[in-house]
Amino acid sequence: MSTANGNPVVVKGLRKGFGEQKVLNGIDLTVAAEETVAVLGKSGIGKSVLLKLLVGLQKADAGSIRICGEVLEEMTPDSLNQLRKRIGFLFQQAALYDSLTIRGNVDFPLARNTKMSAAERQERVRQMLADVGLEADLDKMPSQISGGMQKRVGLARALALEPELLLLDEPTAGLDPITAAEIGSLILKLREKQKLTSVVVTHDVPAARVFADRFVLLNDGNIVADGTFADLRNSSDEFISHFIARDA
Repeated sequence: MSTANGNPVVVKGLRKGFGEQKVLNGIDLTVAAEETVAVLGKSGIGKSVLLKLLVGLQKADAGSIRICGEVLEEMTPDSLNQLRKRIGFLFQQAALYDSLTIRGNVDFPLARNTKMSAAERQERVRQMLADVGLEADLDKMPSQISGGMQKRVGLARALALEPELLLLDEPTAGLDPITAAEIGSLILKLREKQKLTSVVVTHDVPAARVFADRFVLLNDGNIVADGTFADLRNSSDEFISHFIARDA
């Protein structure tokens, strides 16, 4: 893995705004290899914007982003597309292709980005869906499965290319507490199996406690806390301690 100082994610002085609204106000963030960082914060605070910046879907106003050893600001569109093959991304709503079966959704990045044979791809798809507990649902359409199952398919698709970095946007949003807990446990299991580095945007503190090594709390465009769950829970800052404890 080609990373800067062993850190797949290195963000320095990152700023992003939309008109008069300043979303990120010069944040610094480093994520170590095989570490899972949960990014917390109120709705609309810029958590999802941060993920889009990390994968190059949006451009920063200032600052630098180094992903898997590559400086995003210095990359051509072609080299950025190559980098994205090393990053798995789970969108908030799973973003499955409605016209493709579960099998087809997971096969899509393999067919488009690898030279694997059809048989090799099908075995990889079967393996990935087995890992998320959906091996029996290969030929169902997205409309035929639950929201929690759709998140599982999205996770399998995000991991199909064996990425170095996994970015998850609200993986438990819209799910009941039991299903959310199952998704949290699944993220932990897959992270340990594939030795992944992950950045997870979430408002679900109980689920994040299952899979996250570190918690980063955003407020008013700044990182106001960075540490373990215990660090944040025991903070003398009222906003930090209240936020971390409200659902825990």
